[in-house]
Amino acid sequence: MSFKIDHFALLKSIPRKKHREIIQLNCIHLPFIGKDIWTLYELSWLNNNGLPQIAIARIEVNITSINIIESKSFKIYINSFNQIKFDHYTTFIKILELDLTKCVCGKVSITLFNLNEIKKQNISEFYGICIDKQDVQVTSYKYNPSLLTCSSNHSIIEESLYSHLLKTNCPITQQPDWASIQIIYSGQKIDHTALLCYLISFRSCNEFHEECIERIFNDIENVCKPEKLTVYARYTRRGGIDINPWRSNTTFSPCLIRMARQ
Repeated sequence: MSFKIDHFALLKSIPRKKHREIIQLNCIHLPFIGKDIWTLYELSWLNNNGLPQIAIARIEVNITSINIIESKSFKIYINSFNQIKFDHYTTFIKILELDLTKCVCGKVSITLFNLNEIKKQNISEFYGICIDKQDVQVTSYKYNPSLLTCSSNHSIIEESLYSHLLKTNCPITQQPDWASIQIIYSGQKIDHTALLCYLISFRSCNEFHEECIERIFNDIENVCKPEKLTVYARYTRRGGIDINPWRSNTTFSPCLIRMARQ
């Protein structure tokens, strides 16, 4: 017996506004621009002859969308197409765009890559200074924005800092989410040790990827008050999906790299 799958019904949306109100962001005039960049490594469907097709997809969701997509529901949604026939991949993409646009209530763009294109993509790294190898004693893993401090020197500098030690937890499954994070700013010098301890304090924090990055942006902006600030995270793959949010109050074009843990 065959039945028609309601693919869209599998998607679960999470309103952005609730968390933004919690961290006291101005939801009408956001202090940043940005996107949530998803990479789907387990995308498959059938052609008209029943031959399985595979691809890797990049999906970009603008932060002005009303909702984010809950990742577990996204995986179930994507897998629901594994045995569905399409006359052409563009028909499949059109369905994805319509469903995801409806789910997030905002702009969504989708780019497909074949495996030959991905083979040419080298493992890359953030540019800047890695702050991880510091002789620092960590005594608390509870979220603490008061750990952030700046230098007493009032001269303005420009810096790109990054860490591989960011860990948060999924608020639904409680499973760990691991990420590398880059912080680019212009302003009073941020204390590197303080920043590292602050990032480590997220280790017991239960938030979605997108929410976590907005919190970090907001904390650094409120405490350190940089003139320019960009926060960009690349989370490790879970369930065949990685999520890479960025937020910036200046012109920024994220390097769509693939890191060692991706």
